[in-house]
Amino acid sequence: MEKIPIRHINTTREEPTLSGSFSIRDVRNLLDGKDMVQELHRHDFYYLLVLENGAGNHNIDFSPYSITDHTVFFMRPGQVHQLVLEAESTGYLLQFKGEFYSPKNKVSNQLLRKASHTHHYQFDADGFKRLLSILTYIFQESIDKNERFEEVIKANLDILFIELIRRQGSTPTAKVSLYLQERLDKFFELLETHILTHKQVARYAEMLNLSAYQLNATAKAALGKTCSELINEQIILEAKRCLLATSNQINQTAYRLGYEDVSYFIRFFKKHTGYSPEAFRNNFR
Repeated sequence: MEKIPIRHINTTREEPTLSGSFSIRDVRNLLDGKDMVQELHRHDFYYLLVLENGAGNHNIDFSPYSITDHTVFFMRPGQVHQLVLEAESTGYLLQFKGEFYSPKNKVSNQLLRKASHTHHYQFDADGFKRLLSILTYIFQESIDKNERFEEVIKANLDILFIELIRRQGSTPTAKVSLYLQERLDKFFELLETHILTHKQVARYAEMLNLSAYQLNATAKAALGKTCSELINEQIILEAKRCLLATSNQINQTAYRLGYEDVSYFIRFFKKHTGYSPEAFRNNFR
């Protein structure tokens, strides 16, 4: 069965070859006077594209974004994207494994989760200057490799993520405690990992050592949605990924998502998107 291609941080070919678990590249040098055109794929690392000057199109999990100046794109491992970045674009491309940034640091993990929750940031010129100074410092540290340079890079990543979180402004998540917010973040991680096999709220609540009521109440307070709605959204996202990025038959897609009754899957997909799976593939591919 076909799958969406996964690029790894040390074997990427269409992007520059990377080593270890962290890389920062100058976008102008990376493009080398040519447009970057990438088909649908996913990464197993965090991907942060920060553009001082930019033009093109970026599609993240089938949400389209126009690339403009002072734009930041932040992607988590596993997300699907498609990118056209024009040759004159400038800025930095940052790629790193989660274990590089915060192997056992709870505070850093929280910053990373919050900052990567938003995929697209738009800054004004003054706000972007603050980001650019942080990234320029990180870039120089990665070149010089002075004593404890990795610690300096990680400290500056903390500052970078705080700046992104500030840009998000106040969110409904402030209504829940830090502990429950952490449980909610973990819920989303579990969804990405187990959605093909687990679709019941009670199963996720059990994995999180919460009652189904607690998990639902947390989701409702933070996001205004029930856990069932969030599970359905993840199922639809996985279905779209499979339909648009592979040539699998509809029944293969249904089976991959854990549905033995293909007719039920088709009705479920149409209920949540307004399209049959086949119509969605034909209209949006």
